[in-house]
Amino acid sequence: YLKTLSKLSSVSSIIPGKISRAQGGRGSHGLFLKYQTSSGFKLLYKKGTSVQEIFVVCKDKQMFLNDFKYSQNGD
Repeated sequence: YLKTLSKLSSVSSIIPGKISRAQGGRGSHGLFLKYQTSSGFKLLYKKGTSVQEIFVVCKDKQMFLNDFKYSQNGD
């Protein structure tokens, strides 16, 4: 997922964050947009019982949203 994100032209940098245990066991897995920050977005990567925060710094937030939605649809 991070390799795909790093190739998006709207992404300036990717900052990995805290890894924690997912509440509720084995739910969904993949990369999820959580919320907008002052410099980009916070995403969560979920796999099994682990969740990792990922912060994306963007040049253009709207372009990132479009790119992210497109990449999630099977690019």
